[in-house]
Amino acid sequence: MPFLIQSPRLLLPPHRLPLPFSRSLGRSDAVFRRLFNGVSAASATLSSPPTTVETPFSEILSIRDSLLSHRRTASEIAGEYRDRLHKVEPQLHSFLHVSETAMQEAEAVDQMVAAGRELGPLAGVFVGVKDNICTVDMPSTGGSEILKDYRPAYDATVVTRLRDAGAIVVGKTNLDEFGMGGSTEGSGFQVTANPWDLSRVPGGSSGGSAAAVSARQCVVSLGSDTGGSVRQPASFCGVVGMKPTYGRVSRFGLMAYASSLDAIGCFGSSISDVAILLNVISGHDKFDSTSSKRDVPNFAEELVSLSNIEAKPLKGLRVGLIRETIGAGVDAGVVSAIHAAGSHLEHLGCVLNEVSLPSYSLGLPAYYILASSEASSNLSRYDGIRFGNQVGSEELSSLYGNSRANGFGDEVKMRILMGTYALSAGYYDAYYKRAQQVRTLIQKCFKDAMNENDILISPAAPTAAYKIGEKTDDPLAMYAGDIMTVNVNLAGLPALVVPCGFVEGGQVGLPVGLQMIASAFREDILLKVGHIFEQTRQGYRFVPPICGDKYS
Repeated sequence: MPFLIQSPRLLLPPHRLPLPFSRSLGRSDAVFRRLFNGVSAASATLSSPPTTVETPFSEILSIRDSLLSHRRTASEIAGEYRDRLHKVEPQLHSFLHVSETAMQEAEAVDQMVAAGRELGPLAGVFVGVKDNICTVDMPSTGGSEILKDYRPAYDATVVTRLRDAGAIVVGKTNLDEFGMGGSTEGSGFQVTANPWDLSRVPGGSSGGSAAAVSARQCVVSLGSDTGGSVRQPASFCGVVGMKPTYGRVSRFGLMAYASSLDAIGCFGSSISDVAILLNVISGHDKFDSTSSKRDVPNFAEELVSLSNIEAKPLKGLRVGLIRETIGAGVDAGVVSAIHAAGSHLEHLGCVLNEVSLPSYSLGLPAYYILASSEASSNLSRYDGIRFGNQVGSEELSSLYGNSRANGFGDEVKMRILMGTYALSAGYYDAYYKRAQQVRTLIQKCFKDAMNENDILISPAAPTAAYKIGEKTDDPLAMYAGDIMTVNVNLAGLPALVVPCGFVEGGQVGLPVGLQMIASAFREDILLKVGHIFEQTRQGYRFVPPICGDKYS
C-alpha cells in the first residue's frame, strides 16, 4: 500500500520575503486583504505553529543578495552550477545543448557589479530553456531529427526578455519530439531520467526542464504546456511548475504544436523563483497577436513571508476539490497525498468542498482531436525545403515524403495522421467540430465552478513517476496520464503545481504534486496561496538523492 513518507534529503536554508501586498484582487478582494494584511484578533496562532518548518529557499534572491553584498561573484556561482550540471548530466540527460559562453556571461555580470551598474532581476541566474523555444546562439531542434543542428536566426521573445533581465541561458533541455509525449522518452536524441529514481521517467514533454531544476543543474527553466507538459513533469520531479493563462506569455519563437493550446511555462524549486521568472517573461508582444495586453502584476512582491503569516492565513478562501480527479484510475497514494494537502489547506482556514465537473472525462478525447488536428497543419512546414533536414530525391513528392519519413518519429507521424483524418472531408463534423463543442462545454463547466470557488485543486497526474519503458508500447495508457491537465488548456486557464507529499518508490520515495487552478489571468491568487501552502508544509524536503547530502 503506497504511503506518505518524508524525504531524508537536504533541508535548504530559509529565505524570507517580507514584501508588501497591496494589489486589488477583484471578486476576492475582501478575502485576500484578510489573508495577506492580517486577520482578526480572535485568531491568535496556528494550532501547529510553523516555527519548526524551514521555508523553501529562493535561489534567485540568494544569488542577487550574494552579488549585491559582494559575498560571492557571478563567476563563482556559475562555476558551481556548471560543475553540478556536468557531474550529473551523464546520468540524467537533461540537456541537448549546453552553452559555450555561460562563464563569459557570468564574468560580464561581475563587471557590471564592479562598475556599480544596475542589475536585472535575473542577473547571474542559470536558466534552462526547452529545445522547442528558439535561441539564436544554440541549436533549437524541438527534440526532432528533422531539425538536427538547426539554428534559428532570432531569439524567442521569452528568451530576449530573459537576456534583458540578465539571465544566463545555460542550455537547451530535452523534450518529447515537438512536445508530443508525456515521458520525454519520445525525444529524437535521448531519454531523460528522473532525479528521484534514475529508472523512472521525469514526465513530459518538458521532462528535461523539470529534471534540470530538480537536480539543481540550473536555477529555473522554461517549458511549454499544451496539455500538461509543464505540470505533469513538475509533479514527477518534485518542483514547482506554472502554466500561465493562454496569452499571458508570448508564444513568438515557440515551435507550434497546437497553437490554440500552447503556453510557455515556468519551473523552479520554489514559488518565489517561479513568480520572479513569470514576471520577467509575461506581457504583451507585438510579434504575437494572441498575447494579452492586460497589465502584469508584480507577482513576487505580493508574496508574504512565513514571519508575516498569522493564524488561519487562508480564512475564507473557497477551494473546490474536483471529484472526478480522485476516483477510479488514480493511485491510492496520490489520492492520499491530495487529501492530506486538502486537509492542510483547511487547517490554514480554507473552506474545502468537493465539486463536480461533469464534462471532465470528455476533455481527453477532445484534446487529442484538437491538438492532433492543429499539429497536422503546424508541422506541414517541416518538409525538407523550408525547414528541416532534406533527403534528396528526383521527384518533389518523394523529397517531401522521404524527408518527413526520416525526420519525424513514430509518435509525431501518428498524431499528424490522426489530425489529418479528423480534418478530412466527411469526418470534420464528426470529430473536429464536435471536439470544439466539447471545448465550449468544458469552458462553461469551469466558469460555473469558479463562480462558487476561488480556486480548484486536483492531482497533477494519476500516478507518480513510472518506470522508463513501462508505457512505450501502450500509447493509450500514456495519453490517459494527461486526464488531470488537458481540461485546463482547453479552457485557457492558469494552473500551478506545487509538491505536496510522497508515495512509496525509488530510494527515498517519489514526489506528488498538487494542481491549483484559477480563473483566467489570476496567476496572482495561485502564487499567493501556493506560497503560503509551501511555507507551512510540514516536514517535506524536495531535494532528490542525486544532489547528494550537500547542496554543491
